[in-house]
Amino acid sequence: MIHRALFLFVLLLALPAAAQDAAVYGARLEGFDYPHPVQIFRFTSQNTAMEMAYMDVKPARPNGRTVAVLHGKNFCAATWEGTIAALTGAGYRVIAPDQVGFCKSSKPAHYQYSFEQLAGNTKALLDSLGISRVTILGHSMGGMLAMRFALTFPQMTQQLVSVNPLGLEDGRAKGVPWSSVDENYRAAQNTTADSAREYQRTVYYAGIWKPEYEKWLQMQVGMFRGAGKDVVAWNSALTSEMIFTQPVAHELERLKMPVLFLIGDKDTTGRSNRAPKDVQPTLGNFPAMSEAAKARIPTAKLVRFADTGHSPQIQDPARFHAALLDGLAHP
Repeated sequence: MIHRALFLFVLLLALPAAAQDAAVYGARLEGFDYPHPVQIFRFTSQNTAMEMAYMDVKPARPNGRTVAVLHGKNFCAATWEGTIAALTGAGYRVIAPDQVGFCKSSKPAHYQYSFEQLAGNTKALLDSLGISRVTILGHSMGGMLAMRFALTFPQMTQQLVSVNPLGLEDGRAKGVPWSSVDENYRAAQNTTADSAREYQRTVYYAGIWKPEYEKWLQMQVGMFRGAGKDVVAWNSALTSEMIFTQPVAHELERLKMPVLFLIGDKDTTGRSNRAPKDVQPTLGNFPAMSEAAKARIPTAKLVRFADTGHSPQIQDPARFHAALLDGLAHP
């Protein structure tokens, strides 16, 4: 009886994780709840009707500034939950969109993805809300997009904050071979919780996995389990090529507004296994890339987190948000 009771106890402990691991979400992330009400911005892009989901979170005591937060490739607007709370608590209005192709926004069958296009979509959203000056905060792919937004719409950009951005180096120029959209599509179709968890543990969280990361993993992987998994994988493949072919590394000197880099030093994103073995160790060196970027931008400040990976805002939120709020208050 004791052994049977122990077995049942262990089984009950495992049930929540097993249920979470079986989460199935729609192509528009139907079934996954966001921390604030989701609104829809409807517009036409490339002769196609589009919908951008977004959260517009207003502070109790406004300080007059607005921050647009831009998610990474394997993330969504919801992932900014803790940062939204920190920002609104300090008086900032926060606009948190899901980009076209991601999460709760449209996933077109055909779209010419570019960072300029996503920046233009974001500007159109902000214009519709009557926002003419904004601080752009982006992480990973969103950090790359934030830099492109600032380069494309400098008069609108009050301040740029980029968290472990992609695009600080040109992998193609360094010898990483091209991968076709079809190859990227097949790889995306093979996404599983185990493969994504191991990648994120190694790259995003410096070899550490905590239970609180699981929610964001399942948010991503759940879309690859649903009926819309093929269109999710297809848009993932298209945006992978966008990232590879459109680095911002060659244009950093054009950034004239205040710039803040927040960098987890243990990030290994970009160390492509497609690269020749002698090239792989030279890729994704975020301490070196961020220091070089700071040196090229006279208005830039850099805060490095020695013991975090790609996602310091999730791995060490207290330290990250303290640095973020200080950097916003003292650009």
